[in-house]
Amino acid sequence: MKVALVHYWLVGMRGGEKVLEEVCKLYPNADIFTHVAIPENLSETLRAHNITETFIAKLPGARKHYQKYLPLMPKALEALDLTDYDLVISFEAGPAKGIIVRPDAQHICYVHSPMRYIWDQYHVYRDQAGRLTKLIMPHIAHKMRIWDTTSAARVDHFIANSSFVAERIKKFWRRDATVIYPPVDVDAFAQSRPVQVSDFYLYAGELASYKRPDIAVEAFTKSGRRLVVIGEGSERKELEAAAGPNITFLGRVSFATLKDYYSRCRALIFPGVEDFGIVPVEVIASGRPVIALGRGGALDTVTHDMTGVLFEEATPDSLAKALNYFEQNEKNFQIKETSSFAEPFSPFEFRNKFSNYVSTILEQEKVKRYKSSTRKSGNINTLRAD
Repeated sequence: MKVALVHYWLVGMRGGEKVLEEVCKLYPNADIFTHVAIPENLSETLRAHNITETFIAKLPGARKHYQKYLPLMPKALEALDLTDYDLVISFEAGPAKGIIVRPDAQHICYVHSPMRYIWDQYHVYRDQAGRLTKLIMPHIAHKMRIWDTTSAARVDHFIANSSFVAERIKKFWRRDATVIYPPVDVDAFAQSRPVQVSDFYLYAGELASYKRPDIAVEAFTKSGRRLVVIGEGSERKELEAAAGPNITFLGRVSFATLKDYYSRCRALIFPGVEDFGIVPVEVIASGRPVIALGRGGALDTVTHDMTGVLFEEATPDSLAKALNYFEQNEKNFQIKETSSFAEPFSPFEFRNKFSNYVSTILEQEKVKRYKSSTRKSGNINTLRAD
């Protein structure tokens, strides 16, 4: 069986690329197709595969400004010749699923997120865009939505990385999806010895408006509680200007430092709506609880009163109430019990579930073809007898 893996772009090793990496371990002979690839930024596992780029990679400045060629990506995907492949697995967050496969081939799409910038986060992205992009974006997004919805019909089966993403697939594409959580290296965060918890809370992640770090900064500035902020982003200067002296900004840190802060924080603050959200799982694997907005992927990863606290509204006051509740019940969040909740998100669990899902799909397809050929054969024999 020849397998093709189609990824939107390969320019670094973030969450999407790590999912692809685990799938590559299941299909070591698979070929990879993508719009743009920067091999030196990829893992050895990915570089071991044959990687083919679309014509986007040949356009001026595409290595750095590939996203500016978004309007051309549908045509680039449809230009790929995948007729040799029996199984095609696409990974969607940017355009990837719009490829054309053989009628008898199976196309399975793993969805990190329907493209936010043309769907539910469209107005957020447009408001933050430059003047020229603001003018062009409505025209591009309109056409991209039509193509995005149409190309969804080409996919045989959808997998979503969270229940929230499955809901968005249903809303935007009118298709059902099976949920398989993405792999998180939980073993890398598990503590082999007890750690002394400090008196600070932690925000870790990109300092972008849609992640709502402003909620955390305002709530902690008002309360005077200690907050450590790890991460960079366009909102950092504005957040620092609004923050009180009890809030420390560390910027980007090493992996060892990140693990240290994960293991020693009183709790992670997670105030945004994420498609899945890997950071909460990493913190839970580190044995610490999470205080998260009760929307999006956090509903799959944070269990209220067990691995953390879910607050109802995306406001500083709602977060402040959750902090008060947490501190009144802090002794109930046991480190060993908390860390065990991260196990369903391990790479082993992902590979096992993904492999079983694909095997089931392929077996079901074999049965369908067998029944179909049997019916056709029966009809032919009936005609001959007549």
